Amino acid sequence: MSQFWSPIVHTLTPYVPGEQPKVANLIKLNTNENPYGPSPKALEALKAQADDRLRLYPDPNSSDLKDAIAKYHNIKTEQVFVGNGSDEVLAHAFLGLLKKDKPLLFPDISYSFYPVYCGLYEIDSQTIPLNEQFEIQAQDYAIENGGIIFPNPNAPTGRILALSEIEAILKANTQSVVVVDEAYIDFGGETAISLVDQYPNLLVTQTLSKSRSLAGLRVGFAVGHPDLIEGLERVKNSFNSYPLDRFAINGAVAAFEDQAYFEDCCERIISSRESLIKEMNSLGFETIPSSANFIFTKHKSKHASEIAAYLREQSIIVRYFNKPRIDNYLRITIGTEAECRILLQALTAFLK
Repeated sequence: MSQFWSPIVHTLTPYVPGEQPKVANLIKLNTNENPYGPSPKALEALKAQADDRLRLYPDPNSSDLKDAIAKYHNIKTEQVFVGNGSDEVLAHAFLGLLKKDKPLLFPDISYSFYPVYCGLYEIDSQTIPLNEQFEIQAQDYAIENGGIIFPNPNAPTGRILALSEIEAILKANTQSVVVVDEAYIDFGGETAISLVDQYPNLLVTQTLSKSRSLAGLRVGFAVGHPDLIEGLERVKNSFNSYPLDRFAINGAVAAFEDQAYFEDCCERIISSRESLIKEMNSLGFETIPSSANFIFTKHKSKHASEIAAYLREQSIIVRYFNKPRIDNYLRITIGTEAECRILLQALTAFLK
């Protein structure tokens, strides 16, 4: 604490990112990174940028990347916004689209950085409880609000909300911006980008960190009505006109162009997820249906904190949340087939 801080700094509760330990031979199943590397074409595109052109600023508009995203999703370029990871894109949305006189609504079990952004930007918020099955109920959002945001699939539960339910929320909130945060949509969900032409109050955000294996590159984007995009651009250009460097822009473009590699990675993760759920349930776990690259699970007789501690002793790290309603659950990232086998072996040994 310092006397030189601005007053608001004293009020902040900063976000704590997932643990990134520097330990050899660690099986890291705690931060939902892709177990498979980026597209070889993306890696080649990155290497091609390591030359004399680095003395020049990158394109502040990231036009090539916006064009690639627009082509991929069959939308217009003016409907696309890009930023330094989806976290930054969301931060701009909080300030530019969700700071109103009425409270922002989001689920009580969701990303912990939503309330962090509310604190930073002094946004009034209200959490909406998930039901007993950890599902978002569309009708619960038909109340007075200044905006709505929720992940789909939700995190850390992994549950998906059908497009029909998202439409119900949009129809009940025509005067509010509704942000659908789709970090994990490629692992079994249907993107709401197909709805943006029908609903001018809809903003959909995605990332290249998960399904395209580029968490280390930091690329995110949003899709919505051009008026919403213009608002995000105004915030971005009042903050940092160059959020994406040459590597990020060109690596991301190449990743979008390598559809075969993308589909293969997603299919492998989905297959491993379903196999892992089946095996863990046979060991006495109860697992929430997942459409993400992770599962949310609890054991019938062993507490989650005990299991997490034991796995750590075996050099396997999973995510444990010591929070109300979910303090007996573990969030486990889907690893490679080999990593999943080692996890199951460790769990079997612990439960003997």
